[in-house]
Amino acid sequence: MPNGELIEGLAYVRSYLDLQEQHALLATVDSQPWRADLRRRVQHYGYRYDYTRKRVDADLFLGPLPSWAALLAQRLHDDGYSDDVPDQVIVNEYLPGQGISAHIDCAPCFAESVLSLSLGSTCVMRLSRSDAEPVEVFLEPGSLLVMRGDARYEWRHEIAARRSDRWNGQTIARERRVSLTFRTVLL
Repeated sequence: MPNGELIEGLAYVRSYLDLQEQHALLATVDSQPWRADLRRRVQHYGYRYDYTRKRVDADLFLGPLPSWAALLAQRLHDDGYSDDVPDQVIVNEYLPGQGISAHIDCAPCFAESVLSLSLGSTCVMRLSRSDAEPVEVFLEPGSLLVMRGDARYEWRHEIAARRSDRWNGQTIARERRVSLTFRTVLL
């Protein structure tokens, strides 16, 4: 899916980050402490999301975004992908065989835009809705996925827990993938 025409509010921006930016960002992320309380390693910035209660509030404020994340948040806003400058980032690490179950990001917790940058490996994300055919998106390193409108509120997104993906008739082995999801907290 080259440009998000299949789902209202979905946009895919190939090569949002160049190779040098990807390597520098991945090195920065890897120099930070990881939490291992999920099936995958994560980092939270700005606000911690409470996975158990499926919420975020002022008590979960961790402090302002670190400079590297604040610069990216400002860039995403300046480039028109978010009405507000995002103030929350979740970094997820996916090793081959790991994924994330189908979900819609908490509607009362976060504003209109959910923005996800991909680093490392490729993978296929599947978007689904009960009254429509599923849509698959091939996420490349350095790409940005933007979910707004219907894509944000009506379509569930997931990454299957597998070691490879089928895309354009080819089997593509997964390697380590890191995603950075930028959101704006609603308090």
